[in-house]
Amino acid sequence: MILTGSIISIVFIVIVARLLLKKVYPHAVLLFSGLLMLSIAYMLGFEMPFIQESTNSGFFDLFEYIKFAFSETNAGVGLMIMAIGGFVAFIDKIGASDALVYLALKPLSFFKKYPYVLASLVIPIGQFLFICIPSAAGLGLLLMASVFPIMVNLGVSRLSAVSVITACTAFGVGPASVITASSVKIIETDSVSHFFQSQIPLMLPLTFTLMIVYFLVNKYFDKKSKNAEETALEEKEIELKVPLIYAIIPILPLIILLLFSDIFAFFDPPINLGTTTVMIFCVIVGLIFELIRTRDVKVVFQNLQLFFNGMGNIFKSVVTLIIAADIFAKGLISLMFIDGLIDSSQMLGLGSIGISIVMTLMIFMASILMGSGNAAFFAFGSLVPKITTSLGVSTTSMILPMEYAASMGRTVSPISGVLLATSEIAKVSPFDIAKRNAIPFICAMIVMLITHFI
Repeated sequence: MILTGSIISIVFIVIVARLLLKKVYPHAVLLFSGLLMLSIAYMLGFEMPFIQESTNSGFFDLFEYIKFAFSETNAGVGLMIMAIGGFVAFIDKIGASDALVYLALKPLSFFKKYPYVLASLVIPIGQFLFICIPSAAGLGLLLMASVFPIMVNLGVSRLSAVSVITACTAFGVGPASVITASSVKIIETDSVSHFFQSQIPLMLPLTFTLMIVYFLVNKYFDKKSKNAEETALEEKEIELKVPLIYAIIPILPLIILLLFSDIFAFFDPPINLGTTTVMIFCVIVGLIFELIRTRDVKVVFQNLQLFFNGMGNIFKSVVTLIIAADIFAKGLISLMFIDGLIDSSQMLGLGSIGISIVMTLMIFMASILMGSGNAAFFAFGSLVPKITTSLGVSTTSMILPMEYAASMGRTVSPISGVLLATSEIAKVSPFDIAKRNAIPFICAMIVMLITHFI
């Protein structure tokens, strides 16, 4: 049964890949391929994914999965992405983004001669922020609001800028990470010890690798590009229409989220602020700034529409694609594709290092296919104790590279939330970002496997 499901899954993956490469509407491709896989799984008697309220009809349950995906996504990550997208649109229209760029250009003007050095330096800074703000799509969009316009105006191409921003979310590590929370339960330790003793020593060489490879890759592909618009924006004089104090608005969400982060624990009892809540607060702050500047309540209230329009644009382009990708992932899971990958690795009869490498590579590929590092890790991680017990090896040794592989795979997936959300703001294709990210993360995977196992 597993073999049958795996073969059907591979057929669908090939068909979907061909259609997406031909630029067929991705929302429809992922949605209908997912529904077809779920239908086949139901007809063949496979175990179907969990559903909260069944309609008691296998046929109509297929559409219940779509409803559940909408409600679950919109109540969580979808709302967060829409709120940040609305905030980005809002600060752009009121001139806050221009104020930040204007303020940053003079002290950073040195990097106009070395734009690829600037782009590479964003990676370690962004990775530190990701430890404190462990939402890939959320942090990606916050960096698009604050760092992206600065990089672009200093000569970094749009594609290079958005690629290094997505790279900042490639290591889902740290005490606040969902992947870390899952892995420490499996290996029976605490998240802080695991972070400092296991995750950081492996993170340092990977970060250094990404900085070097991104420098070379971005410089090569930008130079190779024939379209001048792709390699750099035309230099334009930033016309400052608002007071310089407006420059604080784009970075205010980052400041607040860092200040109230669990990593620093400045407050006792802790104040738990979600990204969506912070976005709404910062929009209100922006409206207050506008009220003080214009003294026109009507204009200020109309500016709120900018936020809602931005939310709507993100919903129709990004959130709906995330939902379609979720249905596609459910289709793969229902046909036991993940189980097939695991069985294949065990049948190879490899030693402990061999099986660990195979598991790491499989979770990397699963993350690319499903567009979710968390989903890929949850599917594979729970099986690690059984494998390590039979092989007599350390559970931590096997699960650590899997943690990194899950989040790195997401960064190379054109259907992941972070690539979809950032590509919409940058006005580039998520497939182009995935292609640009592929070489750095293949190199990072090789370095990780050598560093960890040899």
